[in-house]
Parts: sequence; structure tokens; C-alpha cells
Amino acid sequence: MRPVFTGSVDSGSLLFECGSEVLRGLQTTLANEPISLMITDSDGLVLSRLCHDTDINRSLDRVHLAPGFYFAERNAGTNGLGLALADRAPSLVRAQEHFCTGLRGYTCAAAPVLDPVTGGLAGSVNLTTWSDSSSELLLALAQAAAGNTAALMLARSAGHTARPAPRGEVFRVYADRFDDDAARRLSPGWTAAVSEAIDALGQGRVVAVVGEPGAGKTALASLARRELRARQRVLSARCPAAEDVEAWLELWTPELGKDSTCVIVSGVGGLPAWAAGELARVFTSVRRGPGEGLQPFVLTAQSYDALPEALSPLVDTVVEVPPLRARPDDILPLAEWFARADRRRPVTFTPAAVRALRAYDWPENVKQLRRVVHEAATRAEVIDVHHLPAEVFTDARRPLNRLQALERDEIVRCLTEPGTTVAKAAAQLGMGRATVYRKLAQYGITLPGRG
Repeated sequence: MRPVFTGSVDSGSLLFECGSEVLRGLQTTLANEPISLMITDSDGLVLSRLCHDTDINRSLDRVHLAPGFYFAERNAGTNGLGLALADRAPSLVRAQEHFCTGLRGYTCAAAPVLDPVTGGLAGSVNLTTWSDSSSELLLALAQAAAGNTAALMLARSAGHTARPAPRGEVFRVYADRFDDDAARRLSPGWTAAVSEAIDALGQGRVVAVVGEPGAGKTALASLARRELRARQRVLSARCPAAEDVEAWLELWTPELGKDSTCVIVSGVGGLPAWAAGELARVFTSVRRGPGEGLQPFVLTAQSYDALPEALSPLVDTVVEVPPLRARPDDILPLAEWFARADRRRPVTFTPAAVRALRAYDWPENVKQLRRVVHEAATRAEVIDVHHLPAEVFTDARRPLNRLQALERDEIVRCLTEPGTTVAKAAAQLGMGRATVYRKLAQYGITLPGRG
């Protein structure tokens, strides 16, 4: 296992409050049973653990299944709560089914808790007992506790009502704000695109921001709007699946009539033709004339050619966001910003880690960088190569199945350990050195200093 301790948990969240109340009631019912009841967040961070049995508490402490520790699959291999979060489905993992031998003394049942308002993954409820105890009712209890937690969250969610959320979520967007020093370190490619968007928006032009997925199109549009009108409300409406378009349009189009609101419609290239036509009709009715101020909407797409035929005539200016691989000078400032946001304090990167981050192609762009940095920042405040996930050292064009990904990750983990050599890694992996080199070529693995 790779225990990761965050040092604190969010005990003020609605999930923590409602989950703790539900589990305390369940604990009373199971007072004489050696069962530990836990709540985790959506990343597998253990928020709370309730158990009266001293022996099982001590045992769980030894394997780090305790508040403040992450227990997702990447930290502890196959386990009940990790599977429940990954698959968004109830999971039961018995003794020998655990990936790590240290967990084979337990049976774990877990069920995901879904946010009753948004439908998103809020966390999980996990019940753990000894592996030789009866587990027939364990999964049913976990499912009931997860359902009761979601129901209690709904009752206390400040008057919101549960409704099926369209897959294209509509939500408040806050542009990431860098301090002055960080802003000066951003590349000319990004700052030029922001300036171009500010100029076009300021002239009352309809702007389409284009670029690869994850490059930061919505963030750039939001930042540009806020530079022009800092107090304006900015909504991001991401295009949904075809069957959800009608409900999606009904949800946010009334906001277009409000002078205090701008809507960024993301990924319009994925809209059906009829929906693009309806959207064009709505946009035409609210479009401002020359000298009437800022337009109430911005579009984003992968390219100008991807804009639907009904919408492209509305666009006055196209602003292209360069992909992250074309902005290598942005990688470190962005990584430091994301890490500081996760840890609530500065995080540093070793020169080797910086070289690894800058050498990677980032096919998913800034979205992928943020995910990679989040994973590394949960493990250390000084991030070195062995804290980075294996994907950073792998040819991104090679799709892997789950078993191949596990093997690749283990090879990278061994080879990035401080002071390691190929011979030492081969011995740890139980492979010959020739096999290790063959696997490096097979998975397209390139490590710092190894060519």
C-alpha cells in the first residue's frame, strides 16, 4: 500500500454531517458487532470512522484505514470503498480478493453516496469487519446507509429539490486567479489569447473560443469576461447528451435575458442540428447591436469548423487557445498553483519532476495536468518523480487495458524510487533486466535520465 495522509478532513461538509448522523444510528444497532463504519469523500479520503471494537480499531490503524488517509484504488489496490467509488456501484470485497496482502484479514462492503441535487459522486459509506465474520448482510447495510445519507443530505440542502440533472451541467464558474508574480510567468501564447478575447468582447463582438479538449477554453472566456466586468455572474453550460438537450436548454436559457449574466456554452460542436438551430434562434433574439455593450454569451468548440452550421454565422471573432504542449512555460506555474490550491500552502517540485512534467505531451492538456498534480500533491509537499503517476512517463498514444495499466504503473513505481537502478527494479519486480527493458519499450516508458 501507499498510505497518503492529508493531515485534516472536511468535517464541515454536508456529507460528513449527514453521514456521521446515519452511521451513529447504525452503530447503536450494531453495538456488539466487530464492524467499523466509515465515510469517505469522492477521492477516497477517509473522513470518519466509528467502531467500539478495540481490536479492529488497532488493526485498521496499522493498515492506515483511518481518518485523514486516502484509500482509493491507486493507494490501496482493490478494496471495497475504492471499487465503489471507481464503479459508482455497491461493492463487496472479501479477504483474498484484496490486492494488498495487508488487507486480506478483512471483508469490506461499500456503497457510493450520490449528491441528491446534482447527481454527482459525493463519497461512499464503507463497512469493514474481520474476514471470518458473516458478510451476507454487510453489503445491504452499506447500501441502506448510503441511501439514508443521501436522503438526509437532500432534506438539509437549503431547500433545493432533487431532479434528474442533465449530463451537460450548468454551474457557477470562477476563473482561476493567479497572484501578480504567477501571472507574469505565464507564456505569451496564453496571455496573447486572453488579450485577444478581452479586445473582441470589449467591442461587443460574439466570440468563439476554440482549442483542444482541456486546453482551458472556458477558463479563458471566463477570465476575459471578468476582466471587463468583474462582478458579472458567469455560467458555464456544457453541452449534454442528445436525449438531455431539451431539459438542458430549459434550465439555463432564461438567464440570457439578465444583464448581470454571461453564459459560456461549451462544446457546441456536439449539439444535434435541431438543438443548434434552436440555440441560434435564442442567441439571435438576445444578441446586442453595435454600441449596446457586451454580448450575453460566448461559445467554445474544438475548432471553427466544428461549430454547427446554424451557429457559425453568429460568430464575429475566433480566439484560439494553444494546447499545453505548445506552452511549456505554463506547466510549472500551473502545477504550483494547482498544488497550492490542493494543499492550502506552497508545494515545490524537484528539478527532475519539472523535467518530467515539461517533457510530457499532455494529450488532455490542462485538465490532465490538474489531475496529475492533485494526485502528487496528496502524497508530498516536495514533489519528486516517484510522486508522479505513471501516465506522465508513458507514451500517451498507447491505449492499455486494466491489467497492462497495473503492470506499467508498478514498473514506473519501482524505477522512480530514489536511488534505484534497473537491476534493483528488476529484482523487486521479479523480472529479468531484459524483460524490464522490453516492457519499457512495450509501454513507451521514458524516465528522466534514462533516455
